[in-house]
This record gives sequence, structure tokens and C-alpha cells, in this order.
Amino acid sequence: MKETATSCTVVGALIVTIMFAAAITVPGGNNQDTGLPMFLDKKVFMLFIISDALSLLSASTSLLMFLSVLTSRYAEEDFLRSLPRKMIIGLSTLIFSIATMMITFCASLFIILQGKSWVVIPVICLASVPVALFAWMQFRLLIDMVISTYGSRILDKKPGS
Repeated sequence: MKETATSCTVVGALIVTIMFAAAITVPGGNNQDTGLPMFLDKKVFMLFIISDALSLLSASTSLLMFLSVLTSRYAEEDFLRSLPRKMIIGLSTLIFSIATMMITFCASLFIILQGKSWVVIPVICLASVPVALFAWMQFRLLIDMVISTYGSRILDKKPGS
């Protein structure tokens, strides 16, 4: 659990850094007169901003969850509920952050390469590969932790209660 939290902390920190940088250096730059982004009126720019913010916030949440796992006191009762819950939240928000990071990337391509769908569409298809790979590699761990943490409560439930 500690090794997983350590490696996921690195990934989360990288995503936070990238998404923060993407938020302040918007595609197309800013208008010299007003200081506002050039593509502020475009719907795809709003998609860019929203997905960037979601990725930044979910990566920050993930980072905090993994750091709380690493700084836990590791008492016996922590391994039953607290640590698995933190890992479940951390992994879920990290997967969501990677997905929204790729949406941000695709939105910026749409903004920058307007009218060049022959380039944008294949790149968008390829952008889904890292999200799918990470989710596929971590999904089993996530499911096992959910079942071991919450499954006993569901299975031990008495009929009629």
C-alpha cells in the first residue's frame, strides 16, 4: 500500500504541475489589450478550462489522499477502514484526473488546430490509450479494495434490514 501510494503521489504531483501550467498558459494566448484569453467565446475553450480545473482539483485531492496514507500512523485498526478508504478515494480521483487531463489536451488541440480534423481525430483516439491503460492496470486493485473494505458489510447484511 505504501509503495502504491508513493508512486501515485509522484503521478499526482506531475498532473497538478502540468494542469496548473496549462491553466495559466491558455491555448492561443491572451489579448494584448484586455488580457483575456483569445478564444474565451468559444465553447471548446470552456471545455478546456472546465476539464483543466477538474483535473487540477481531482489530482490535488488524490495527492492529499496518498500523502495521508504515507503519513498514517499504521495502527491495526487503520488497515481495516481508514487506509483502504483513502486509497480508494486516491485511486478514483487519480483516474478521473488523468481522464480530464486528456480531455483538456484534446480540447486544446481543437482550439489550436481549427479545421484540421484529419490531425485532431486520430490524436484524440490515441489520447484515450493512456487513460484506458492506467484505469485497466489499477482497476483490479481498486475493485479488490472496495470489496475487502465494504463487501463484508454488504454480504453480512441480514434479510429485511
